[in-house]
Amino acid sequence: MRKSKPKKRIILPDPRYSDTLVTQFVNNLMYSGKKNLAYDIFYGALDIVGNKMQDKEESELEIWKKALENVTPQVEVKSRRIGGATFQVPTEINPSRKVSVGMKNLILFARKRSGRSMSEKLAAEILAAYNEEGAAYKRKEDTHKMAEANRAFAHFRF
Repeated sequence: MRKSKPKKRIILPDPRYSDTLVTQFVNNLMYSGKKNLAYDIFYGALDIVGNKMQDKEESELEIWKKALENVTPQVEVKSRRIGGATFQVPTEINPSRKVSVGMKNLILFARKRSGRSMSEKLAAEILAAYNEEGAAYKRKEDTHKMAEANRAFAHFRF
């Protein structure tokens, strides 16, 4: 590369939980710079999760973190062209990208859900991911299956 890599920007912790992971999630959730609205949606979703999971001893933040962990993929497949043929080459994901992909999948499938408000849809997707079901979890499983099926091409890694 000609240019140097840009410096990582420091993400400030969120106001309620003082957690930078929450801020990163809210930044992915945000549309058109409306960060307060994104925070309202996220906190509303966690309140709904807290109300639905009162019998659990975990806090809603721990439930969200477990759900995020459940939808975070470990490997992905990248297309690689070799001698006129295109192979799906399984590669391990960079740790920061893992989390980012997991967050984006959770948000994407929450948006696709049917429901009244985004908070309700996000809460439903978080609960589904926590219970190892739902579309975001299925996406992770499909990615892992595809990587396992194409394991023979792992030596084409770049």
